[in-house]
Amino acid sequence: MLKLWRWYQNCLAVHPVRTQMVSSAFLWGLGDIGAQVVTQRTLWHQSQDKKEENKEINIDWRRVATTSMFGFAFVGPIGHYWYEYLDRIIQVRLQLQPKSMKFVTSKVAADGLIFGPLDLLIFFSYMGLTSGRSISQVKEDVKRDFLPALIVGGTVWPIVQVANFRFVPVRYQLLYVNLFCLLDSSFLSWIEQQGDAPWKQWFTSVRSLENKKSQS
Repeated sequence: MLKLWRWYQNCLAVHPVRTQMVSSAFLWGLGDIGAQVVTQRTLWHQSQDKKEENKEINIDWRRVATTSMFGFAFVGPIGHYWYEYLDRIIQVRLQLQPKSMKFVTSKVAADGLIFGPLDLLIFFSYMGLTSGRSISQVKEDVKRDFLPALIVGGTVWPIVQVANFRFVPVRYQLLYVNLFCLLDSSFLSWIEQQGDAPWKQWFTSVRSLENKKSQS
């Protein structure tokens, strides 16, 4: 395990962007496998047919490859530069003391208000287009999935990032985020696979109600 850690450190030092792209692809693909397993097992437990519960897990490897490519092409390179320059901007331009309350709060706020929503928007759009849906269908899927994912994720990621920006050295913050992206990718894939689940429709109905009130 120690050799693997040293090997990763060396790869990160020599080829930082490439290393983040490959590790992100691996973790996001693994996360999608987890999401598929959770989704199928949940459906089996909800089914009245006991034969369904004894079925083997059927992994959609095309979907896994598609999700891995998102980690490789977007999360890896964009995430690398985002966290690197975010730290520089907060320190140099805002002139905040590293690890101070204002420093950590500013980074968490920027990450949650800028990178988080952008990540969700691109992920759901990408997954919809690569699955063969039309642009109009993708727009409807994004409307359905974006808000639930943003709200649920918003209760977890700020806590994760407070610990990241406060205690983790900058050179390892990308690794820290990538490890949590294993859970995040599984969560986003699960959200996307839920389709028109009743709990999603609740978010949609609340938003529609607010729109009607604003128009009246």
